[in-house]
Amino acid sequence: MRTSLRTMPHRGTREMRFEKASDLQRELKAIEKFTSKFNGTFKKLDPNDIDYRVFDSKGNLIAYAEVKGRLRSMSSAYPLPIAARKVVKLCDKRLNPVIIWACDDGIIYGKPTEIKGSVKWGGRKPREGAVNDEELMIYYDKQKGFRYYKYYEE
Repeated sequence: MRTSLRTMPHRGTREMRFEKASDLQRELKAIEKFTSKFNGTFKKLDPNDIDYRVFDSKGNLIAYAEVKGRLRSMSSAYPLPIAARKVVKLCDKRLNPVIIWACDDGIIYGKPTEIKGSVKWGGRKPREGAVNDEELMIYYDKQKGFRYYKYYEE
C-alpha cells in the first residue's frame, strides 16, 4: 500500500493518502474504457484535484471525470457512493462533469446534473492518520441517468 504524507499548499495541512497500486490500476482501466467508447483521451490531474480531464478524438477538452473504485460487480454495486466534496469539486469545473464507478466487471457512469442521490454522513471505518474516512457522502440508487460498459463483452 502506498501511503504518503503531503503538505496541502492551499491550506498548509497534511493529509495521508491510502491509494494502493491496485486502486490506481482500477482507476486507469475505468478511464481507458470510458474514453475508448468515443476514441477520446485523458489527462490525470493533481492529487488534490478531481481525477481527469477528458478530451475528444480531436484533442478538445470535453469533460472532467472523477473515478471511484467499487469492489463489486456492476449488478451488486448499488447504492453507488461518493464523497459530497468530490461532487462539488467536479461540478465546480463547469464542463460536463462525469462520475465513473470502476466495478469488478465494468464501469457505471453518470453526470451529476442528470442523477439524484441521497446525502448522509458515511464513508468507511476510520484509519489512523486519515482525515476523510467519515464525511458527508452521496449515495446513488439505480436510475435512468446511468450508463454501463462491461470490460469484456459477452
